[in-house]
Amino acid sequence: MNPIRVLLVDDDPLVRAGLSFMMGGADDIEIVGEAADGTHVAPLVAELRPDVVLMDIRMPAMDGLAATESLRKRPDAPEVIVLTTFHADDQVLRALRAGAAGFVLKDTPPAEIVAAVRAVAAGEPVLSPTVTQQLITQVTGVDPQQGRRERALERLALLAEREREVAVAVGRGASNADIASELYLSVATVKAHVSRILTKLDLNNRVQIALLAHDAGLLDGAE
Repeated sequence: MNPIRVLLVDDDPLVRAGLSFMMGGADDIEIVGEAADGTHVAPLVAELRPDVVLMDIRMPAMDGLAATESLRKRPDAPEVIVLTTFHADDQVLRALRAGAAGFVLKDTPPAEIVAAVRAVAAGEPVLSPTVTQQLITQVTGVDPQQGRRERALERLALLAEREREVAVAVGRGASNADIASELYLSVATVKAHVSRILTKLDLNNRVQIALLAHDAGLLDGAE
């Protein structure tokens, strides 16, 4: 199999060097490039075609949030993992809403960062919906605003009943196998439902489905 191509984006050369070193020992990961600012991300992505971008949130000219928002609008966008020093950060939440597959703290053990890269390259989020909900609560301190809840409910109204059930299950953190068992469906059917949900709602990944279900108030009381 081809190695996972990774682009490192951080304004601190020591951080980039550390990330490059820690992932250099993984045979299935290749660091294809580095950038010190978000303004360089788009041209480097076009040139190098990375599978995953490790993106610092705070950079001087263009921060990771703006770069992620711009990048995820591309039809062939790579997955984005946000790098941050704070787990409860409004910018992290905004990056997730923009389509980042998850976030890792800069002091995360090397093996976990490598595992995160492998996970998002395989199409999996690197944080559970439970962690997403905790992040929302810590950042906002309150439930979603009424206007956001109404907008989320309007978007979810575009789904068929079974798709809505799948969306709520995804929001609870259930795997495809768990959803299949719960709703008496095949795993292949669940995957098809998830794909249709992403297409209908113009979302990038399961994390965004979880955020939307949370905003709509459908995960109240979920573990």
